[in-house]
Amino acid sequence: MASGSVSRSSGSAWTAKQNKLFERALAVYDKDTPDRWQNVARLVGGKSAEEVKRHYEQLLDDLKQIESGQSSYSGSYTNSSSRGTSNGER
Repeated sequence: MASGSVSRSSGSAWTAKQNKLFERALAVYDKDTPDRWQNVARLVGGKSAEEVKRHYEQLLDDLKQIESGQSSYSGSYTNSSSRGTSNGER
């Protein structure tokens, strides 16, 4: 398993394609959407509602660290979304 390709909160690898689908799903299903995490998981594919919720929480944590100057894109969400692409897809 490649370093940085596993989210430390979920324990399972996220591909670049899954991260892109995750980002799109978040745009479709906002915080007021009933069954948000089930809907996001269905669009991402291969992830449970709990896994996508943890991935979202990790994204928020990474963003807070970046905004506070404690990090420069080194969180697990950003690492997993920027690695493993050989065709330039992000």
